[in-house]
Amino acid sequence: MEPSKMFSLNAPDRKKIGKGALIAAAGAVFTYLEGLVTMTDFGTYAPIVMAANSILVNIITKWLANNK
Repeated sequence: MEPSKMFSLNAPDRKKIGKGALIAAAGAVFTYLEGLVTMTDFGTYAPIVMAANSILVNIITKWLANNK
């Protein structure tokens, strides 16, 4: 696979970026739902909780992909 040229993205790079964006968005959604269900206000810790949830989504995705 040839790497992207400067100032352009090839299809595999766009796919990786999209997948990373979906994982980050899933972490944000889970943080919102977690606060909604548990009625917890994360306050200043919300970015840390969102990052942790994004990491958790990534771990689950990798675990499911490896167990097929």
